[in-house]
Amino acid sequence: MTAMEKTMSGGVSRDVPGRAALATTPDDSAMLRAAVELTRDLGKAKPSIYWPDFLAATALGYVGLAVAIMANQGWLVALGGLVAAVALYRAASFIHELTHIRNGSLPGFRLAWNLLIGIPLLIPSFMYEGVHTQHHAKTRYGTVDDPEYLPLALMKPWTLPLFIVAALLAPVAVLFRFAVLTPLSMLIPPLRREVVARYSALTINPAYRRQPPEGALKRRWAWQETGAFLWAVALIASVPLFGWRPLLTGVVIFSAVAVLNQLRTLVAHLWENEGEPMTVTGQYLDSVNVPPPAPLAGLWAPVGLRYHALHHLLPSMPYHALGEAHRRLTAQLGTGSTYQRSNHAGMLPLVARIARSTMRV
Repeated sequence: MTAMEKTMSGGVSRDVPGRAALATTPDDSAMLRAAVELTRDLGKAKPSIYWPDFLAATALGYVGLAVAIMANQGWLVALGGLVAAVALYRAASFIHELTHIRNGSLPGFRLAWNLLIGIPLLIPSFMYEGVHTQHHAKTRYGTVDDPEYLPLALMKPWTLPLFIVAALLAPVAVLFRFAVLTPLSMLIPPLRREVVARYSALTINPAYRRQPPEGALKRRWAWQETGAFLWAVALIASVPLFGWRPLLTGVVIFSAVAVLNQLRTLVAHLWENEGEPMTVTGQYLDSVNVPPPAPLAGLWAPVGLRYHALHHLLPSMPYHALGEAHRRLTAQLGTGSTYQRSNHAGMLPLVARIARSTMRV
């Protein structure tokens, strides 16, 4: 029995209303039909939005990083670090779009993202491509085979702070992955199989095991992993040349990015499924939208991630169209609809809801 299966089979509070109903929630055909029919004209990714948004966030992030490394005044170091963390977090979040954009719609964008963000931050896109789409598979969502699902609301209270604190170690983990495990695994086939299965995907489900890549993904994986290995070695080799400050500053900022993303992940779903396959509507109700007027959602859930429940209805919808899609569906379906049940006020109420749920286990 896997760790996730043990979690799902033991310690689950079954007296909390609505939990058992998620897996058996019938599909709301009116909502699903409206989601398709009202948004047919919104499905095209616009390079005129993607490129300026991504490049501006990337440039601002690296300017902030440079200030944090070179400044001599504490407040300026802190300001540069804050700007770098928020901007690089936005730029890194485009990895989510890479997994869903249609082939040919944004020529060169995947390459540019990997060269400017994926490899420098040691999160090349192969670690997400071919993995995230399994989270959207109808028969996998919320089950032990979902790489991005843990029943956090059904677990012990101490798992929530542990879930967040673990993200602090992300920079060290990926540095070790590429600087040490990559070359060693090339020499030791059994280790390579383990590295591919367990240490080559951005997931939260420890029971998930990745299959070896095939086709075009295999070719992208090869050059991206090579680039990440060379960059990881260069980072370590920079210490004798430039001292510890540049590397440690980058590690602290990347840790902040990882924690911010982990907090966003924590409130992307309600995490109330007990492991059974769910209907599309059940998956939607277990997911979260934080629409306007929530003032800070655009910062902690950038690039359309504030509409995560809507994204589960329309996975291939480009991020810049989700706001308009949300407005159309709200106007069409009205107050009290199934669609509105996944709209929430902000991060803190969601964290409080999940925390209260763990107290009942």
